[in-house]
Amino acid sequence: MRTYINPNQDTLDALCKRPEIKTADLEADVRDILSLVKSGGDPALRKLVLELDQADIRELKVSPAEIKAAQEQVSPELAAAIQIAAANIEKFHRSQMIAEERVETSPGVFCWRKSVPIEKIGIYIPGGSAPLFSTILMLGIPAQLALCDTIILCTPPDKQGNIHPAILYTANLLRIKNIYKAGGAQAIAAMAYGTETIPRVYKIFGPGNQYVTKAKTLLQLEGLAIDIPAGPSEVLIIADQYADPDFIAADLLSQAEHGADSQVILLSNSSELITQTLQALEQQLESLPRKEIAAAALSNSFALQLDSISACFDFSNNYAPEHLILALEKPEYYAGQIKNAGSVFLGKYACESAGDYASGTNHTLPTNGFARSHSGVSVDSFCKKITFQTINKTGIRHIGPVIETMAEAESLIAHKNAVSIRLKKLNL
Repeated sequence: MRTYINPNQDTLDALCKRPEIKTADLEADVRDILSLVKSGGDPALRKLVLELDQADIRELKVSPAEIKAAQEQVSPELAAAIQIAAANIEKFHRSQMIAEERVETSPGVFCWRKSVPIEKIGIYIPGGSAPLFSTILMLGIPAQLALCDTIILCTPPDKQGNIHPAILYTANLLRIKNIYKAGGAQAIAAMAYGTETIPRVYKIFGPGNQYVTKAKTLLQLEGLAIDIPAGPSEVLIIADQYADPDFIAADLLSQAEHGADSQVILLSNSSELITQTLQALEQQLESLPRKEIAAAALSNSFALQLDSISACFDFSNNYAPEHLILALEKPEYYAGQIKNAGSVFLGKYACESAGDYASGTNHTLPTNGFARSHSGVSVDSFCKKITFQTINKTGIRHIGPVIETMAEAESLIAHKNAVSIRLKKLNL
């Protein structure tokens, strides 16, 4: 992990750029997969699952018997933890469901907005070295609160054709029954186009590797809605001299173990804090089962010493991190300086892992700088907003002349006439 001390502005700007991922053949490969699934349906999908996941799948849909068997394979401790996390996530996301008021904008003119659920949504859950069953909670719960009619879940099987028990347990807890054995770009294609077995959806959610991300990006160009632009996971920590180096090192590693392409960043005005944290980082790294992955991520990462905490916030807002931790003596004092971040963690005990699993906030967040313009997933992500208006006689008399004047100024006379004809009939 590199260290920079008060670098010039050009270096600071360069540090805000994420590490480049080698994608020479990525787009062509993903386009081939999309085309195969679109034209070939289930047979093509099964062939790709065999080729890419090394699993020979006859039935793409997970059976009720498989779901039932998974319930017995999850330990009571894990089951209880998942249930507690689900309750917290449900409580936080339910608070987002606020009824909007009907507004009288002018006498006799009434406008309002209504949230309408997206009918069919798809959830992608990675199932490789880290089966992300927690993401089912993060996506399934707000989808259910939004009252989406159909929830499709795709996740890759192991080489024996089985789905990780914790994934099936969590899906069953949320009453998600449409679960399919397919991973990677081929799963995204199946949900986007539909196959004989997997229904077509209108919006796709969920993290994944660069193939999954590229598939979602390409399909978005064809009109498919996706959750948010995604890239490798990241965390940025702003710490002062009062922070605990062991805590900070643990938080950096918790994000680094996501993948070799993850990036973790430490900002501080204290050289001593940075030195102590990097020492703790080396010690904690040695005991991690995913040591090689975390170490690779650290090679993409850095510590940055700046003159002030205010300068640290300037850099953070420019970088726009997915996760932002304020390991500061008085974090609430600085919260108003945050302009760009996916999710923020205040204080020494608010570890990023809490947001990943059980505090209640959503862990599906904008990465790669998209926090400058995008929010994380919420109940609203599963809805579309439809506006309504009703205008009575008083209303059209009141705003009619306004509409006529503006329409005529834009040379849209048919627009003007739509009002004029009504006003004439009212005056008869």
